[in-house]
Amino acid sequence: MELKDEIRINAPRERVYAALNDPEVLRQAIPGCEALQKNSDTEFEATVTSKVGPLTARLKGSVQLSDLNPPEGYTLSGEGKGGPAGFAKVRAQVALSEDGASTLLRYDVKADVGGKLGQLGGPIIDRTARKLAGEFFQTFESLVSVPVAGEEAVPAAAAAPAARPTMYAWYFMAAAAVALAAWVLLT
Repeated sequence: MELKDEIRINAPRERVYAALNDPEVLRQAIPGCEALQKNSDTEFEATVTSKVGPLTARLKGSVQLSDLNPPEGYTLSGEGKGGPAGFAKVRAQVALSEDGASTLLRYDVKADVGGKLGQLGGPIIDRTARKLAGEFFQTFESLVSVPVAGEEAVPAAAAAPAARPTMYAWYFMAAAAVALAAWVLLT
């Protein structure tokens, strides 16, 4: 499976980059995240439970960051295992660019899914990936966005998320399933 997308986040690039590497922000933003641990500046481990079609999978996995170029981006490589439910391997390029006071996050994800998850077929996995990515970025954006002048900051739990297709890569990778999600973006 391959996914590409671009998301505009109302925050400076440095803030978005830092948040994409902050385990607490990621834990809050990843749907179904039970645990997320930062082992080093380039390694994360996660446990995520997610429903994909008729299956509910609890995936445990790891993510490695490489080709670091703060605050412009990096490469994510991850692997997740869910026992009989299956496995996932993900690789994503994540790029951040300034867009005035905002940041454009671009990602390009390649993922392989096997086991029972893989048997569900591409359309089910793709729909689930886009749904989870949308949930991830709605929460992520509410956590890192800078309020517009004259507006009060809205807590993440009270923010009204805007529906839009986004990246399953960060979800799958951060969960080592990132992404997929995010991030897959990272995403």
